[in-house]
Amino acid sequence: MTLPNECNYATPLDEFELTLKPMWLRAQAGDALAYRDALAKIAQRLRRFYGRRLQALPDEVEDLVQETLLALHMQRGTYDDTLPVSSWVFAIARHKLVDLWRRRGRRDNLNDSLDDLTEDQHPLAQEELPSRRDLAVLLEQLPESQQQAILLTKIEGLSMAEASERSGVSVAALKVQVHRGLKQLAALVRSDS
Repeated sequence: MTLPNECNYATPLDEFELTLKPMWLRAQAGDALAYRDALAKIAQRLRRFYGRRLQALPDEVEDLVQETLLALHMQRGTYDDTLPVSSWVFAIARHKLVDLWRRRGRRDNLNDSLDDLTEDQHPLAQEELPSRRDLAVLLEQLPESQQQAILLTKIEGLSMAEASERSGVSVAALKVQVHRGLKQLAALVRSDS
């Protein structure tokens, strides 16, 4: 399986990278507003990236965007500021795409033909949700214990026993944290509607 090279999609000198990198560096230094703006900018680009590659699976686009934003959030400490932010983002995005194809038992004809199209020939993905409803932004509003419980069990797909072992929290406590976290997430989503 060959993945399209994202270098022509986001090079260090393109507008996306030029606006994203300073924002991301401020976010890494603790600027919450810059972090929110960076995630919104990344989410918009990811919707286009996935929308082009998943035209046959449009319902998967937003899920992949959220999974990628969560991965960026969880792995933000691995970012090397000597490299373009967009390269780091799209490396993670490509891994999430491969994971999806593996989960779905990807058929060869799903996305290969899109690689032959130029960027302006691809349809744009419509913005369905405002950035403040991005899951990563919502998760940040939860206590750390609830964030971790949801990420381990609902995003990474670990069993309660595996999540308990990894986090050092009992299965019973994890169940409570997941339940409370999901309840609070639902309330946050309703309040944004």
